[in-house]
Amino acid sequence: MAQTITIETDVNVSRDKAWEFYTKPEHITQWNNASPDWECPRAGNDLKVGGTFSYRMQAKDGSGGFNFEGTYTEVVPNDRIAYTFGGRKASVIFETKNGSTHVSVAFEVEKENPIEVQRAGWQAILGSYRRYAERK
Repeated sequence: MAQTITIETDVNVSRDKAWEFYTKPEHITQWNNASPDWECPRAGNDLKVGGTFSYRMQAKDGSGGFNFEGTYTEVVPNDRIAYTFGGRKASVIFETKNGSTHVSVAFEVEKENPIEVQRAGWQAILGSYRRYAERK
C-alpha cells in the first residue's frame, strides 16, 4: 500500500465557489503554481468519471516545466474528486466548516523526491489556490 500525504486549507468562500475555482480551467491557470516564478499557461479539464485533465506547469523563465495529467475515478459536485495520475491516486474533499470551505487533498507519494519536498510543493499550490479564490 502506497504512503499518502494529506494537505489542507480553509478558503473563505462558499463551497460552490471553492469547487468552481478548483475545477474550471480559466481559474486553474490563475492559481496552479507553487511560487510566483512558475505559471500554468494552459489547463484542460473534462470533469466526469473517466474524463481526463491536463495542466501545463512551467517556470516563467523557460528553465523547466511538466504536464500534470490524470483520469477521474470519482466526481461528486461540490463534495469530492478522486483521480489517478502517473500510476498514483489522489482525492480532493470540499467541506463546509465555520462558514468557509475546508479543502483537503490526499495523494500517494512518489519515489523521486523526498516526502517533505512533495508535501511543501503541493501545500504551496493549495495556498496559491486559497489566495486566488479569496481575491475573486
